[in-house]
Amino acid sequence: MKLLSWNVNGMRAVLGKGFGDFVSAEQPDILCLQETKARPEQVPMPPELDGYHAFWNSAQKPGYSGVAVFTRSEPIEVQEGMGFEDHDKEGRVLTLEYPDFILVNVYTPNSQDGLRRLPYRMEWDEVFRQHLMTQALKKPVIFCGDLNVAHQEIDLARPKDNRMSAGFSDEERAGFGKLLDSGFTDSFRHLHPETRDAYSWWSYRGGARGRNVGWRIDYFGLSTPLVDRLKSAEILPHVMGSDHCPVSITLA
Repeated sequence: MKLLSWNVNGMRAVLGKGFGDFVSAEQPDILCLQETKARPEQVPMPPELDGYHAFWNSAQKPGYSGVAVFTRSEPIEVQEGMGFEDHDKEGRVLTLEYPDFILVNVYTPNSQDGLRRLPYRMEWDEVFRQHLMTQALKKPVIFCGDLNVAHQEIDLARPKDNRMSAGFSDEERAGFGKLLDSGFTDSFRHLHPETRDAYSWWSYRGGARGRNVGWRIDYFGLSTPLVDRLKSAEILPHVMGSDHCPVSITLA
């Protein structure tokens, strides 16, 4: 079973940048998207997604945030948000239950320049962690998406220059560590513990992507019972169309 996750930075924009070819080439069983910036009725679906069940959680604010999941197998149940009004207005979480696991697609809030949104971000992190732990009481969990944090220094090109920047503050890194310590595994680091220069996001400024000056902020996390089923965890930097690239896992 192949799962893909991609922050597309605008679903309508990425459709004109080879999105259909990407789906055809990868043939995912489940495709999770973040930062869709649209409602489903605003998006002309490409034929490559025929045969997929589509689920969306869009922000109340037009053209902002949002997540979507396209899945070949119909889930048993789908939940939009986490059940907290204060945290569910921006369309950042979709939870899908399948027979033997629960999938959570997430677009974590950015703490923004000057860390001005850091207090909200830390509150969000705890609510999201509790959401994952609650789901894990039912079945093993796969979570994926743009977590907006580089966990360790190996996960970004210039850790010293970015200390206490949004996405690399001590608080955000500790929050992600706490999430993993709650019974989850970073799939990429599990299989590639020493791999460097492996990034999933690059600034549009200064030719960062061409020089591979990036950050790894897009993840697949697994409940411990699923780790033995993990066959591959990859980053796909060759896929263009967004400031992020897709990440994938394959499970037995």
